[in-house]
Amino acid sequence: MWSWLKKFLGLREDSAFLKKVSVSLPFGIGSAEWEADPAERKAAWSLYVELVTRIAVQPLVVDTGLIREALNSLYNLFGITRQVLKEAGPNVGASRESVGGIAIAVLNNGLRPFLAKWHPLLQTWEAQKPPHKSPKQHEQDWSEEPKLRAELESLRKDLEQYANALAIIAGVN
Repeated sequence: MWSWLKKFLGLREDSAFLKKVSVSLPFGIGSAEWEADPAERKAAWSLYVELVTRIAVQPLVVDTGLIREALNSLYNLFGITRQVLKEAGPNVGASRESVGGIAIAVLNNGLRPFLAKWHPLLQTWEAQKPPHKSPKQHEQDWSEEPKLRAELESLRKDLEQYANALAIIAGVN
């Protein structure tokens, strides 16, 4: 009965009226399957947009960008995620099979360990920058810079998997 309306509006059967979602998640979270309600789909969309418009899921090619900016962008995901979840309210849940629970697990199991390791190390190196050297050149001179970039790329792949899961939950993928 509603198929003509969905077709008229250009809505895909599998996205606009998505109920059951099945996602595979990084950071040891595993798979989850449940019926996502409109509040969860809206929160998933907000988190998805924040993620895919940041360096979080975009490669930071060697000799481009500043690692500091990438770490700051990742750190800002904490505040953004908190805000999205607070605005969405308890309907987004906190269990493993909910947008809220998944978002919290990604912060605590993925972002927090990475940032807890690299933020202070980079900060210590930055404090040693001579006044005549650019921040970019100083980062490139750091012996740990290639290792940090490699770990950032690994994290990016996991966050890309998370972004794909959010797209599925939001009903856009």
